[in-house]
Amino acid sequence: MAIRVLVVDDEPNILRSLKGVLEDEGYETVTVSSGEAALEELKKEAPDVVLLDVWLPGMDGLEVLRRIKTSHPTLPVIIISGHGTIETAVRATRMGAFDFVEKPLSVERVLVSLQNALQVSRLEAENLIWRQKAEKRYHITGHSRAVLQLREFIERAAPSNATVLITGENGTGKELAARSIHFLSPRRNRPLIEVNCAAIPEELIESELFGHEKGAFTGAQERRRGKFDLADGGTLFLDEIGDMSLKTQAKILRILQEQTFERVGGSRTIRVDVRIVAATNKNLPKEIEAGRFRQDLYFRLNVIPIHVPPLRERLEDIPLLVEDFLDELSRESSMGRKEIAPEVYPLLGRYPWPGNVRELKNFVERLVIMTPSRIIGVKDLPEDFLRHLGQDLPRSDPFQYATFKEARHHFEREYLLRKLRENDWNVSLTAQNIGLERTHLHRKMKSLGLRPTDGSEPVGEDQSVRFP
Repeated sequence: MAIRVLVVDDEPNILRSLKGVLEDEGYETVTVSSGEAALEELKKEAPDVVLLDVWLPGMDGLEVLRRIKTSHPTLPVIIISGHGTIETAVRATRMGAFDFVEKPLSVERVLVSLQNALQVSRLEAENLIWRQKAEKRYHITGHSRAVLQLREFIERAAPSNATVLITGENGTGKELAARSIHFLSPRRNRPLIEVNCAAIPEELIESELFGHEKGAFTGAQERRRGKFDLADGGTLFLDEIGDMSLKTQAKILRILQEQTFERVGGSRTIRVDVRIVAATNKNLPKEIEAGRFRQDLYFRLNVIPIHVPPLRERLEDIPLLVEDFLDELSRESSMGRKEIAPEVYPLLGRYPWPGNVRELKNFVERLVIMTPSRIIGVKDLPEDFLRHLGQDLPRSDPFQYATFKEARHHFEREYLLRKLRENDWNVSLTAQNIGLERTHLHRKMKSLGLRPTDGSEPVGEDQSVRFP
């Protein structure tokens, strides 16, 4: 598709010559001789770039520029003028003009400016697409009451510069909440720098956060900027801040108070503008009582507290989360998109998901990789998952096994599992009903990996029997 250029000038010779040059270069060119005509042309079909004269009959070029930027803010406009002044050029640039070209026009200068404008426009469009994808990727999925409340808190907190403390269990999505806060904030176009406080050795965390000067310690061969320096103007996400040492906590407190720091081995004070978002899976008030976390830092961090709920408190979101994971996996692999059979979802909703959303994602990935068919059904769910739910395992075809030993193993396991459940995991009663010695049944259960993982306990005299 040809690139469309709109030329606005009241001199017929310039319109004619520019049209000829641009069409020779492969551009689709539309010419008009007034600002009013240019605005009408924009209503019909927006061009890819505009060449706009300043001095026009009726509405002048700067007013036309103002109106174009109001209706088409990303459309690049190149101003051309035979009476150019520095004042006019500065004013046009401040109003959003991409470039200012003086008459008499140089064909080479016009073509270079045009190419640059189109390149910048393409980059801006690609950047917008990637930003939209990133925002969608870091959107918190779900329609449960807990998630709706979480999104509401994030949307309220994001526009401010206040420090945010995100709490929640491992795997709930605290990092996702932090990214959502950044992308919804006025700092979205500035860096988001992440630091996992638990993953950095104690002796290196100060250098990681504040940077160091050359020769500050053994191995410091050159000056290095720290995370606070890199996050200037943006957001610094301190993940697992509950694992930070008391010494480092004191320095973090100072930065929060003064927005200044010194690099390790340096004496120059560096001032930054950084918003802090911190996260932890620990109970910080209890950590304060134990002397492992500073109370003054806690109060500084906890300006806006946000709690990310565990998955067991938002089980109704599982179908939406699973669909998101299936979409993501289909984009990242060559296996094609797979589907979860409807009868699987009630089973997913009965599991407590101690690893939260992260565990669910890993579970879905396992199913996608290990299931050969396009539809993932109950028969494809792992045996340990079904046993945990107290769900009868899908009956297997004994003729699918290559050896008698394999077939007998699977039959014995299915048979004993069903009989144990029928007797509420009372081993003595089960042994009596199926005609086995109790000690023999115990040995069989252990060899087959059978245990009451559905939450029930063996009753009567067998209550002390557990299988690791």
